[in-house]
Amino acid sequence: MLTVGLTGGIGAGKSEVSQLLVERGAVLIDADRIAREVVEPGTPGLAAVVEAFGEEILAEDGSLDRPRLGALVFNDPDKLATLNSIVHPLVGARSRELEEAAPEDAVVVHDVPLLTENGLARLYDVVIVVDAGTGTQLDRLVRLRGMSEEDARARMAAQATREQRRAVADIVIDNDVPLDALERRVKEVWADLVRRAREPRPE
Repeated sequence: MLTVGLTGGIGAGKSEVSQLLVERGAVLIDADRIAREVVEPGTPGLAAVVEAFGEEILAEDGSLDRPRLGALVFNDPDKLATLNSIVHPLVGARSRELEEAAPEDAVVVHDVPLLTENGLARLYDVVIVVDAGTGTQLDRLVRLRGMSEEDARARMAAQATREQRRAVADIVIDNDVPLDALERRVKEVWADLVRRAREPRPE
């Protein structure tokens, strides 16, 4: 098994790359999706979040009101740390379960948005960074996701810099390119990952 950490700044196109890798046979473990699953209604995760922040962070149907919780923790480092101390261990445990269930010869791609920020590069055999210029990111966030330019710039500024991400990368995929060029690059990267997965590991 080869474990891959896939990351990139908001709007860089990481989801597109992860989908192209899945089409070629990768097993995808999506940290964002798992983070939503572990706080669904009825889970110990949601109970712990409610205990920490109160029932006002629940929607009428009993699910987590994400915008309300986000507004509560976004500008409060202590509250954010509390939330992370609840959610991150649950995400880590579920990710390990999914990885252990994958075939022995699999290329397992962990989609981890904050890999660089949380110092997680060492957890993976290979780190892939999807990189795009600031202008490209901004255009995608405003045009495709409907964000205001101010909100988009704030979200980008809250993440690691391009230089910080590239510093932890074993492989960089440039996504300032048309889709056909991206597909060719991902095909090359996939061949490299398969080769690495088949190499004998040192004892």
